[in-house]
Amino acid sequence: MTFAVITDSTADLAPEVAAAHNIDVIPLVVTIGEDTFTDGALPQAEFFARMAAAPELPMTSQPPIGVFINAYERALSTADEVLSVHIAAKLSGTVEAARQAAQQFAGRVHVFDSYNLSAGLGIQVLEAAASAASGLSLSATIERLEGIRNRMRLIIGLDSLANLSKGGRIGKVSAFLGSMLDLKVTMFVDTDLKGSFAPVARSRGEKAALRHTIDWVAEQATGAVKGKFAVGYATKRERAEWLADQLRERFEAVEMYIYEAGSVICTHTGTGWGVAFLPEE
Repeated sequence: MTFAVITDSTADLAPEVAAAHNIDVIPLVVTIGEDTFTDGALPQAEFFARMAAAPELPMTSQPPIGVFINAYERALSTADEVLSVHIAAKLSGTVEAARQAAQQFAGRVHVFDSYNLSAGLGIQVLEAAASAASGLSLSATIERLEGIRNRMRLIIGLDSLANLSKGGRIGKVSAFLGSMLDLKVTMFVDTDLKGSFAPVARSRGEKAALRHTIDWVAEQATGAVKGKFAVGYATKRERAEWLADQLRERFEAVEMYIYEAGSVICTHTGTGWGVAFLPEE
């Protein structure tokens, strides 16, 4: 192996998927009241129950620099270099912590800002791992990832804007607030703005919001009929399965992942869904 691939838990990669692709996942941390958990330690249903019972929104934090240093040391014991791919710097301090840790390794660790999160990050990480497995050089992989990052699309549907508003990461979506917190809202991660949220639509009713989700993906495809998809859910897997079926009807899905969003992502989004799409060139 010429380089190892490391990411963080906001990529929402299932442990078996990460292991199958030799990806090391560094967990972020969630604190609910006086209890602190690593991201992924709580089943989703238990996390939502604890969050609902807590008087305040859970707190999330990036991994300490020392955790990154330990992970890089492990990786460099078997690889020449490390490619560390993470959640957008505009959404978390994780990238900055990774960069500070990377300074300890004399240029052997390369940190890449995905400008994304959840499966929008996860697909990029899987592409990086595929490049490593195929023997592509690290410099060529980074160049390839830059192109993938620009094509990557992620839309998120929320049952409520309450959590995102409380967490302070709402960005341009603030225009949708006020008396509209009860609406279903769709928003996307704007990679042109390096990971800021931007609104798509607000809908009265789940069906309308889900239709907006599919229509937005079709618009963003700009004529592409083939691509890789990941559909995420927070509490309602059936919605993700419905979305996946709809996407298969419209596109040739080279890959289709259905995944459960982790505790860190769910802290800020509450219940909802997401679709990540990488069109083939």
